[in-house]
Amino acid sequence: MKVEIPWKKRKLVAQLIDPDRAGEETLVTAVRLAEEAGVDLFLAGGSLTTVPVADVVRRLKELSSIPVVLFPGNLTQLTVEADAVFLLSLISGRNPELLIGSHVIAAPILKNMRDRVIPVGYMLIDCGGGTSVEYMSQTTPIPSGKNDIAVATALAGEMLGMKAIYLEGGSGAARPVDPSMIRAVREELTIPIITGGGIDSDEKVEQAFTAGADMVVIGNGCEQDPALIRGVCRVRDSFNRGAVII
Repeated sequence: MKVEIPWKKRKLVAQLIDPDRAGEETLVTAVRLAEEAGVDLFLAGGSLTTVPVADVVRRLKELSSIPVVLFPGNLTQLTVEADAVFLLSLISGRNPELLIGSHVIAAPILKNMRDRVIPVGYMLIDCGGGTSVEYMSQTTPIPSGKNDIAVATALAGEMLGMKAIYLEGGSGAARPVDPSMIRAVREELTIPIITGGGIDSDEKVEQAFTAGADMVVIGNGCEQDPALIRGVCRVRDSFNRGAVII
């Protein structure tokens, strides 16, 4: 089943499920709260996982009708059981394996679900604190405040055919991507913008949406406060009704 993500129609909320933190009880609770709140997508994956991602994807699909999008941190996380796959290219770094090397190896695995593959330009932004993505990718994040570099990088991703740009603070980030950077990128791009990392309050979600993000991803914030997703989705709903949040 091909999943059509309604990027241009409304703001979206995705909940990131880290397989290593998704025990049965935790997963059941997360799904229940996500269903109640109206989460748009689950993203499944992470920088490093010791639990088979396919098992988590399968369980999410058993528990919920919310689409599950694979968010693979490496080749071992690939599975064709997801409703869609974010094929990530780390365009902010210069690690060739994460720009094209791993994609070549992944292509034969994904070829039979190519209509469900969404190429995404992944940009790591310095948001304070050493993050798992920075360590595992062996790349240097774009410095916070260097909006011109972020804009040029995002534009390059769009011109290369990416269907969305992901501005990522990373797991463990001290703060989210600065709204001024999101706004600067939004002003130059025609494709959707996703942002995540360091978003742990309704206020930060409001700031991201106001700056021009099309999708906000909530991860660690929900693990620390499972009820956070309700507030996040309420903020999204206010934007989608055309409300002005100040």
